[in-house]
Amino acid sequence: MNGNKQGTALITGASSGIGEAFARELGARNYDLVIIARRKDKLEELARELKNNYSVSVDVIVADLSTEKSIAQVEEYIKKVKNLDILINNAGFGTRGYFSDVSPEKSINMINVHVLAPTRFCRAALPCMIKRDQGSIINVSSLASFCPIPGNAIYNATKSYLNMFSRSIQSELKNYNIKVQALCPGFAYTGFHDTDEFKDFDRSSIPKWLWMFAQEVVEQSLKALSKNKVIFIPGIKNRILAGLLKIGGKLCP
Repeated sequence: MNGNKQGTALITGASSGIGEAFARELGARNYDLVIIARRKDKLEELARELKNNYSVSVDVIVADLSTEKSIAQVEEYIKKVKNLDILINNAGFGTRGYFSDVSPEKSINMINVHVLAPTRFCRAALPCMIKRDQGSIINVSSLASFCPIPGNAIYNATKSYLNMFSRSIQSELKNYNIKVQALCPGFAYTGFHDTDEFKDFDRSSIPKWLWMFAQEVVEQSLKALSKNKVIFIPGIKNRILAGLLKIGGKLCP
């Protein structure tokens, strides 16, 4: 256990990958946690581990953020948290295929998870953060937000939204002690590519030096947050790649 008791951190998409790594890191820093995802068994297993290891409070919310019902459920929960210090909008998923071929339902679900849910959760959290003059928001975007690429139209567009949204609300909060970050990781060892959409995806097709571990992403994100970096790309190689993407490169995770 490290230091004094902190406030509460709420993390969506916390059952694996970057969300899980955020939960572990913030639990180790003595934050009480609210972990949210669709998989109840994974959440409850993680909650037990975090409680045992760090003696923190861990609330579990099973929610599918592609649905209005679950978004509203989490939104109302956030409004009632009086000491929410950190909101991490991490839930997300990918699809493969041209926009005209991907089912409209999948596209709408992605917009709900990547855009509607984070927007409403930020709006729910900010009044209390402003009143307390304290808080942090991390919206997990992607290196893919910096360029258009065939086969990822909605993914790229929704992640680009998170970048501009984060920059805009941070500018509105300049007179408050509230930090906002759009975290833009590249390829990371998570469960992102373990879905049916990516069943034929071969991780070895991507150079090993481009991959990062989720814990690395999280540690660098939290360090950058303390330095008020709104758009943050973890990993020097990813930052170089982002520069190339901005001038017309074609590589995107």
